[in-house]
Amino acid sequence: MAEPTGLRELKKQRTRQAISEAAIALFRESGFDRVSVADIAAAAEVSKPTLFAYFPTKEDLVLHRFADHETEAARVVRDRAAGIAPLAALRWHFRDGLDRRDPITGLNDHPEVLAFQRLLYGTPALVSRLHGYLARGEAALAAALAETGTGDDTVAGVAAGQIIATQRILATRNAAEMAAGRSADDAHPGAVARADTAFAILEDGLAARL
Repeated sequence: MAEPTGLRELKKQRTRQAISEAAIALFRESGFDRVSVADIAAAAEVSKPTLFAYFPTKEDLVLHRFADHETEAARVVRDRAAGIAPLAALRWHFRDGLDRRDPITGLNDHPEVLAFQRLLYGTPALVSRLHGYLARGEAALAAALAETGTGDDTVAGVAAGQIIATQRILATRNAAEMAAGRSADDAHPGAVARADTAFAILEDGLAARL
């Protein structure tokens, strides 16, 4: 008798998580470049073909956490309530992420998150691949903005680039404060103020277009 679809998906999610966690633990212990795919497969107790079925490249074992957020900005724009401008929806979504200490905002001081940040930004191969995820997120956001009625792909593309860059700059600043030893609670007011300032700048420049 075949397993129900929901149970199969749950098992796949658990396998994916177990592989990623095993990989990140090894990377943190020995360094990204010193760990082989065979090492990871053995630690996760799966075959190499199974590992590659979940993660096509070694870098994906780490960066899938960003891939999960790749189209988040586009979803925020598409799912916003009637009468809410795209920039306003994105601004409040980012503010909510700060309040929830979402790691994607950089404002999270949990030891596991800090260790992940050190691994990511201390590994050139991962930093290089990260730009690809950001570019795809930018393209998805541009498509969503174009659907709002701007009627101009150039405007949507420029706006998406500015928004994604702004979120990246804010998150990088927050992560730097966490790396320097500040607590997320202590840094939260400043992070909120910077987010408000940054999105106000965007709104001043883009409000007439979006």
